[in-house]
Amino acid sequence: MFSDIPAQMCHFHQKQITRRYLTSNPKLPASIELKAIVDTLTYATEEKFTAEFFNWCNKWDSFLKERTTDLFTKKWSYTHKRVRSARRSIKNNLPYLFTYLKYPKLNIQKTTNSLDGSFSFLKEKTNIHRGITKQLRDKIIEHILGN
Repeated sequence: MFSDIPAQMCHFHQKQITRRYLTSNPKLPASIELKAIVDTLTYATEEKFTAEFFNWCNKWDSFLKERTTDLFTKKWSYTHKRVRSARRSIKNNLPYLFTYLKYPKLNIQKTTNSLDGSFSFLKEKTNIHRGITKQLRDKIIEHILGN
């Protein structure tokens, strides 16, 4: 319905996602460095943040590829799953973190504080219908937003 409207990833929520994976007080050097980079998100330029993030990715690439093999099942898994998840989240959301700078005339905010109250209305309207299918929920939201 709104595919032509640019999307902005909330900086606060991106920082919270990263904190959830790395904790507030990380112990691993890679986690400490990534947390420091993410902490600059709210005031860094797109070029600086992206450069620092990809430099971090290159520096810690072999560390993030480390695998651990289970002695009994002989199956392997990545050793540093949470750091990998934090990196994946940032990498996936990177195109949406600086949308507000690309469209200055739209006056897009970098956080969703002003939207939270608007969405609570939609949540209230759709949550009263317990057991509703996703398709019907989407249809209700489209109807509300269309009016």
